[in-house]
Amino acid sequence: MAHVEAADGTLPEFANLVDLVSERVGGLPIFASDEFFAEKENLVKPGRGVFIVDKFTDRGKWMDGWESRRKRDTGYDWCIIRMGLPGTIKGFDIDTNFFLGNHPPFASIDALWSAQRLGPRDDFSALKWQEILPKSALKPGSRNFFKVSTGDTWNYLRLNIYPDGGVARFKVFGETKPDLSHLTNNDVIDLAAIENGGVVLGCNDAFFGPKDNLIMPGRGINMGDGWETRRKRQLPGHDWVILKMGVAGTPRRILVDTNHFKGNYPDRCSIEGIHAPNATLEALAKSQDWQPILPETKLQAHMIHEFAGELKAIGKITHARLRIFPDGGVSRLRIFGNPAV
Repeated sequence: MAHVEAADGTLPEFANLVDLVSERVGGLPIFASDEFFAEKENLVKPGRGVFIVDKFTDRGKWMDGWESRRKRDTGYDWCIIRMGLPGTIKGFDIDTNFFLGNHPPFASIDALWSAQRLGPRDDFSALKWQEILPKSALKPGSRNFFKVSTGDTWNYLRLNIYPDGGVARFKVFGETKPDLSHLTNNDVIDLAAIENGGVVLGCNDAFFGPKDNLIMPGRGINMGDGWETRRKRQLPGHDWVILKMGVAGTPRRILVDTNHFKGNYPDRCSIEGIHAPNATLEALAKSQDWQPILPETKLQAHMIHEFAGELKAIGKITHARLRIFPDGGVSRLRIFGNPAV
């Protein structure tokens, strides 16, 4: 397995993919060999972790990460994580932010596919783990990026640290591979949802809020949990985002949610669709084959907009394009329809 650490100060291309173990998508650390100083659950929280100078617990300095005690014998520490989204993995970020004199010098990662839902009482040593990141050096107080090359689908990971210490965050970038074999043409699902394999391929602007927020589970928790563009100073104009459906299908109902966007919601929006299974983002952005699904429509602040009867029937689509006029923020986009299976 090839692995490459990114240069300091750069974000590798794979870091633009979805974090498959984030707590936002259901990622959950289920067991750790030791978490004396700081809880394993911190590994999958958003952001990079914070440092509060004067905050202590009855066990020592409070740290925003997973931290084991100092090991006085042989061995190493490890943590088992249930991935929120099963998928293929393209890269890792083992972030030692604020862990300076107590970071692990090395780490490795093992992966597993299990049809059984594992819990803390299971015998993890009896499972057939596959090493996908060999023992690799970590830097203190840094985002340590590693690229991996494996086409397999996984749903459990084991993060090993040598011999002990603290990791602030653990991010696993990749592509969702849900099991959709049970679906029929009569089912209605959110074709664009991340849990159904949907992907936000690209957008022209995401200055205030990442594009991937559009298809995350649940409603946005605040204004930062949405897709938001900067203020457009040259008019006319508009912003756009292109999504790939997890499975091709026929749209029946669409929700555009401007939750928490009050003084900065888009004035209007429109939605188009296209059936182009193998098209790249560049080809889609230039294509003249987009067909209107929802015509340019007025939006309101902090509100779920539901569209059904006004949608134009264009058949099955593989991609959708949301345009917002002229700019602003959208919390979630849901495209409910019948999967073409």
